[in-house]
Amino acid sequence: MGAGSIGCFVGARLMAADAADVTLVGRSRMAEQLHTHGMHIQDVGRSAATISPERITFSQTPESLQTCDVVLCCVKSAQTAEVGEQLARVAASEALVVSLQNGLSNAETLAERLPDNRVLAAIVGFNVVSRGDGVFHRGMSGPIALQRSNDVTAQALVSAFQASALDVSLPTDLKPHQWTKLLVNLNNAVSALSGAPTRELLLSPGFRRVIAAVIAEALSVLKAAGIKPAALRGIPVGLMPHVLRLPTPLVRLVTRAQMQVDPQARSSMWEDLNRRRTTEVDFLNGEIVKLAERVGVTAPLNQRITELVHAAEHQNQGSPKLAADVLWTRLHEPA
Repeated sequence: MGAGSIGCFVGARLMAADAADVTLVGRSRMAEQLHTHGMHIQDVGRSAATISPERITFSQTPESLQTCDVVLCCVKSAQTAEVGEQLARVAASEALVVSLQNGLSNAETLAERLPDNRVLAAIVGFNVVSRGDGVFHRGMSGPIALQRSNDVTAQALVSAFQASALDVSLPTDLKPHQWTKLLVNLNNAVSALSGAPTRELLLSPGFRRVIAAVIAEALSVLKAAGIKPAALRGIPVGLMPHVLRLPTPLVRLVTRAQMQVDPQARSSMWEDLNRRRTTEVDFLNGEIVKLAERVGVTAPLNQRITELVHAAEHQNQGSPKLAADVLWTRLHEPA
């Protein structure tokens, strides 16, 4: 449900491995693209895959999901409530619904609207960019973290993911990992506002300074709220700002040891801006601002970067392509 970059990539991986019968539900633009070009999966560190148009089952209405054993919800966070209501009308009561979305509370939002279904939270630990003509490029390594469950269908889904060259982790408590993913995703707004690919963000001292400041502020808010995020690939997440402030050669070594990032990797927020779509900034940096308000502290940098993204949305001209020093100055301008 939500055949965008992540939905198409995961669906194509399952189809390429014959691990599941897949139905994609999305917009007419994507339907036309896939029925013309098929799906072509490019994957950092993994083999490519192509799905021909005749193998693709694509629908523009959720009714096509009525017989599915599993529904992977891949829509943007702002659409979750509406999609939950749609699924409540069409999904079988025995169907497992899995939130493959950014943000913290999408699974809870779905569960409120799907009381008869089993809803599991998940984290997608990689990014995918839609390059047009049915090409979906995963430019960063990482697993799908799925809420641990003894449910038979959930275990079958894990097996299907693993058979499809998708790494899976199964933490007992997913919430600390969701907070860590949110902290990592705070760089999405920097990507969107700068237009820089992920590797450039990591190797540019100027952009790293911005990201480190935004994450350090968020960590202070989490500390004030008594929230302890999980380690990131074995490294305490509290060290992230310190690592980002290291000299570039050291950052390159740390990054290479942690993950694979190719030159084409970009954030979904950058893609949203350039496709003139509403971003998820309110569910990422905006989440830090809301938490700060609840615990009586401030988060001016995350507040300001949220405002800058909204301004870019309203201008409807894609990424403003701000240089690192310009972005730093804009973040520190008085309100």
